Amino acid sequence: MSETTEDLYAGSQKRTLLGHPIGLGICFLTEMWERFSYYGMRTILVLYLVKYHLYSAGEASMIYGAYAGLVYMMPIIGGYMADRYLGSRKAVTYGAILLVAGHSLMAAHGPAAFMDGDTVVRNDFYISIFFMALALIITGVGFLKANISTIVGALYGEKDPRRDGGFSIFYMGINVGSLLSTALVGYVGETYGWNYGFGIAGIGMLFGLMVFLWGQKYLEGRAEPSNPAILKEKSPIGLNKEHTIYLFGIVLVLVSWLLMQYQSFVGSLLGVSGFVMIAIILVYAFTQCNKVERDRIMVACFLIAIQSVFWALFEQQAASLTLLADQQFDLNVLGMNFLASQVQLLNALFIVLLAPVMAWLWVAMARKSIEPSTPGKFGISMLLIGLGYMVFAWGMGLDDSTNKSFLWLVFIYLSLTVAELCLSPVGLSMVTKLSVTKIVGMMMGTWFLFTALGNYVAGWISSLTGSSGHGADSGQLDIAATISVYNDIGLISVGVGVFILLLTPIMKKGMHGVH
Repeated sequence: MSETTEDLYAGSQKRTLLGHPIGLGICFLTEMWERFSYYGMRTILVLYLVKYHLYSAGEASMIYGAYAGLVYMMPIIGGYMADRYLGSRKAVTYGAILLVAGHSLMAAHGPAAFMDGDTVVRNDFYISIFFMALALIITGVGFLKANISTIVGALYGEKDPRRDGGFSIFYMGINVGSLLSTALVGYVGETYGWNYGFGIAGIGMLFGLMVFLWGQKYLEGRAEPSNPAILKEKSPIGLNKEHTIYLFGIVLVLVSWLLMQYQSFVGSLLGVSGFVMIAIILVYAFTQCNKVERDRIMVACFLIAIQSVFWALFEQQAASLTLLADQQFDLNVLGMNFLASQVQLLNALFIVLLAPVMAWLWVAMARKSIEPSTPGKFGISMLLIGLGYMVFAWGMGLDDSTNKSFLWLVFIYLSLTVAELCLSPVGLSMVTKLSVTKIVGMMMGTWFLFTALGNYVAGWISSLTGSSGHGADSGQLDIAATISVYNDIGLISVGVGVFILLLTPIMKKGMHGVH
């Protein structure tokens, strides 16, 4: 018996805007401004560390990797707190407040480092302030990131065919923010001063908080606590549980501040935490779920874990690819001079242009019953990004000058973007479709935890591109090492893509009708 339109849209938000639930607009704008602040700061972070504080390319890459890793690790805690206590609305609001504080503090960066012979001299107090700003951002993202995505999922019923398209639109909002901030923050930071760039990023986050607070009514209660009464109960420290959670958030800030100063430990923490969370989820699946739910969760866990390979390659754009743009490429394009930080806007520009096309393409292919399954899209993504790096490495090897053609940067960013659209919005949608309601926040947090692992590995891979100089020249990349590293990671990604495609028929069976 075929399903009626009413069956397909059961459980979805009734009020719509341009064919999608009206709450999607609020999530779109909130995430757009949050990503404006995050990507704005991120686009100049490695350049700031290398040029202002005179860290080596390897040191800057590891700081970036630890920061990006923790940014995507913290949602596992924020997701749990929202599921168990706060609800998504309160968690997102608290996270946004921490983010405003963190981005604002980035503007206080103190004096520049300088060389005393062969020794780099930095102001330790302001370096500590810098790490505290990163810690506030890390914790703020933890409370916001997983839960804003969960709200999007809550707007659609289980069988709503608009879900993947809705996540693609939501994902386009992320990249509108990225596009605006990369162009503006990068320009201001490199031209007028790093602190001014960081300050603009903080203003963007303030806008995001204001939009979310204003738009509460359009969520129609879909982001409220599952059990509001529990928040008023007393905790062991004498405060009610809601205030205790907010205090716990401050403790997480202090922990993040400490971890940022021990970057190598962050990698071990992420790896162990990721597989512990997978184990916890699988125990839940085998003890609390029926066979269909269990099979779906097992497929989700595999895809959640494997996506870390993608992010390890994708996030080179904020590390080694930005340093390459600064040191090796001719950034004069059609008479316009781009800054190295602004090259990252290619990714956001391609997303804005291609996300609507991909959203339409999936729906059109679905109508003809030829749309690739979610695992198939993951496999295609790994192949695309791997082949992109292999061709890019080959292209860099053709030209020994330090004014390589800008077209090679266009090519690698286009490869990254098409691969991203095949995996990231599809993955967010997959988590909400294959999870059971009681642990959807935890599952989304685990998705970001393995994204965190990939981000940390990205910093480690970037550090392997090497520094061929000493002292003031230590921020320079070793081009031969970079070409070798890019070729190797490309081969690994292609291998992973083939492996996923071989397993796709088994995973489709385990998804029990969820596409």
